[in-house]
Amino acid sequence: MSQQEGFRPANMALCVFAIALGVFMQVLDTTIANVSLPTISGSMGVSFNQGTWVITSFTVCNAIGLPITSWLSRRFGEVPLYTAALLSFITTSFLCGISQNMAELVVFRALQGLSAAPLFPMSQVLLMSIFPRAKRGMALALIGMVAVVGPIVGPILGGWLTYNYSWPWIFFINIPVGLFSVSVILAQLKNRPQQKTKPKLDIIGLTAMVLGVGALQLVLDKGNDLDWFSNQWIILGSVFAAIMLIFMIIWELTDEHPAINLRLFTNRNFCIGTILLTLGYAGFFSINLILPQWLQTQLGYTALWAGLAAAPMGILPLVMSPLLGKFGHRMDMRWLAGGSFVVIGISCYLRTLFNLDIDFATIALIQLFMGIGIALFFMPMTTILMSDLNGPHIADGASLSTFIRTLGASFASSLTAWIWARNSSVHHAVLSEQISAYNPLVAQQLQTPTTATLMNYNQTVTSQGLMMSTIDLFAMLTLLFIVLTPFIFFTKKAAKEEA
Repeated sequence: MSQQEGFRPANMALCVFAIALGVFMQVLDTTIANVSLPTISGSMGVSFNQGTWVITSFTVCNAIGLPITSWLSRRFGEVPLYTAALLSFITTSFLCGISQNMAELVVFRALQGLSAAPLFPMSQVLLMSIFPRAKRGMALALIGMVAVVGPIVGPILGGWLTYNYSWPWIFFINIPVGLFSVSVILAQLKNRPQQKTKPKLDIIGLTAMVLGVGALQLVLDKGNDLDWFSNQWIILGSVFAAIMLIFMIIWELTDEHPAINLRLFTNRNFCIGTILLTLGYAGFFSINLILPQWLQTQLGYTALWAGLAAAPMGILPLVMSPLLGKFGHRMDMRWLAGGSFVVIGISCYLRTLFNLDIDFATIALIQLFMGIGIALFFMPMTTILMSDLNGPHIADGASLSTFIRTLGASFASSLTAWIWARNSSVHHAVLSEQISAYNPLVAQQLQTPTTATLMNYNQTVTSQGLMMSTIDLFAMLTLLFIVLTPFIFFTKKAAKEEA
């Protein structure tokens, strides 16, 4: 046993709470702006697609900062890195709150995402080091619960703050919480042994990764506005991103000290587990992004009520996650993860039955049901992909899997917004063809059309087009989770640890 693994803080409960609170803020900020997007977009005078940059700038920069986390932890130590990241996160949260235009907000959100990058992987490392090896499942269950609760609390808290105060408070709320977390962690872990080294920094690999991922995200964000590959900048950006990413992969596989340890993908459980975690989380992220927007723009919900409608998916994970942490080591994680895909897939199918007359209770009950799948998702998937990793590979694996998962969420955000807008336009065009003098259902009204009549028809067609586009999106997500389910059994059964 290493000195780090043998260390226990003076107040275990308080220390665990502070660590979880720090990562909770990072997870919270991936979704807290979701329900506030209409308000932010309106106050900044931008479209919905441009408003999603508030989400994607955070997530893509959060992903870009993850590969360097392992190097920073070895160079400066896990505790100093975690607390420095929290302090930087607090500062950038304040800057987001005082932003005066969309350009400023996107830049500060990008810096906030970069600051938050070490929080999730380092929280895993710290918790796994202060818990006994036999209780690591409890540590992972706790992180899984935080990962679940954050996206649930985010829409409610974001909606409440936006509705009762103003949208900047969704960022200002991080300041007191972050300062409390920093003070507790420094007090509780000040005597934790640090194993600092001076590893070589792979500047070439990092540069290629930043350029490739950044270019690809810009292509996804701007593609719809610039009509995709009919625009030369989208073509050039796509080619540049492909070249940089291919070069990065080749370089990282051949470099002696890679920034991203891609060799971990030779481990079957890590490889399959990370891919499934990324795709599953991307689907989960898409649900959390599109549902609040649809409720507000089409059903007239306020930001607060949209958050309340989404919130029930957090109830069952709060109950189930501690039980999974305590008894999970006795179970086959593959069956739990497979069950999560099935449950979330069924919830997506139930949403394809939605219409504009759907009531709050039905929406909330489906969210409650999906909570079963969410509870069975994070801890089992993390256990599977980390099951064969030891020593420094734990930090590498935590950083790499979080990097890819976060990147998947960022790309999913852009693609979801594009698919929703594109399919809505297609359905609008098809439905508009039915509003003609040759259609006996509307012919009489069109004989002497008034502006009010035409506006009413256009509003109806727009609403139905968005409704059909929403159904299309949930049908795609249903198919995604169906396809993912059998692949979990291509992993090896994780070895059971003695309690």
